[in-house]
Amino acid sequence: MIDQIIHKDLESIKCTVKSDAFAGKKVLVTGGAGFIGSWICDLLVDFGAHVTVVDDLSTGRIKNIDHLLTSQARIKFVQADVCTFKTDEKLDFILHMAGHASPDEYQTHPIETLQTSAIGTFIMAELARKNDATLLFSSTSETYGDTEVIPTPETYWGKVNPIGPRSCYDEGKRFAEALLMAYVKQYDLDVRIPRIFNSYGPRLREDGLYGRALSRFILQALTNQPITVYGDGKQTRSFCYVSDTVTSLMLLATNQKAKGKVVNIGNTKEITILELAEEIKEITKTNSTIEFYPLPKDDPKRRCPDITKLRQTTGWEPSINLQNGLAKTIKWFTNNFIGV
Repeated sequence: MIDQIIHKDLESIKCTVKSDAFAGKKVLVTGGAGFIGSWICDLLVDFGAHVTVVDDLSTGRIKNIDHLLTSQARIKFVQADVCTFKTDEKLDFILHMAGHASPDEYQTHPIETLQTSAIGTFIMAELARKNDATLLFSSTSETYGDTEVIPTPETYWGKVNPIGPRSCYDEGKRFAEALLMAYVKQYDLDVRIPRIFNSYGPRLREDGLYGRALSRFILQALTNQPITVYGDGKQTRSFCYVSDTVTSLMLLATNQKAKGKVVNIGNTKEITILELAEEIKEITKTNSTIEFYPLPKDDPKRRCPDITKLRQTTGWEPSINLQNGLAKTIKWFTNNFIGV
């Protein structure tokens, strides 16, 4: 599934990320049929890499990469659980993107979520060690929990409820980070750990009762349904457009300064959820009203990254503002979901 919106964004990424590092390389992408993973696969194929996608399709969608598979490009798809995946193939890069990123999903599948972060990451670390490959692990701003420091730097240790409803995701990712840093210390493994803040854009899944607020708001607005805000809407997030997120990931994967580092990825513009709903109402010109529902337990009050380390490491920072990113995303959702 690719269209002009995605194609233009991919071309803009290619203006910043050089293809040399991936040309002819063998790259494993876990979660490659997912939202961010599929964008990475598009780029890698364009860059001349030989790509293996591992995805059990529990959250990913094959339609995100079907245009690559049908084109007989240098890509193969393996439907498998990352926790049981095995290969004897020589690998140069492993981009470990698999996981249940939405609260609706990981709270429904807490054991699988923990296993992906723990067992899956161990398997990827062993593959990277045996192949002397670069391993990029997609961590999350959720490792900070209900942060008390805004903007949040990588040096903040976090405030996480270890047995709360979000712990399967939060603590799973924290364990994976600890495991990978142990591999760095013990084996000098080439590990890069981006902590990804809220990302959005084309291919973001449209379903979810609480998670994926942005895509839910867009579909509700486009269909003139009530926009459902949880809590009073004063909780904040910082939304990063997908092309900026993916550019950051690719730069970290290829920059030697990123070796062994944990780096925040995100947009520094903080916005309340209620302001987001109102912004989407304005852009879509919808007749939707805004309805309020109880806030789920342990929902973080604020999210905003300090991206100083990203700037220092890559010399780059996200540039797509929320208004432009929303306009593209709304157009994509209109083209793909309205009237279908």
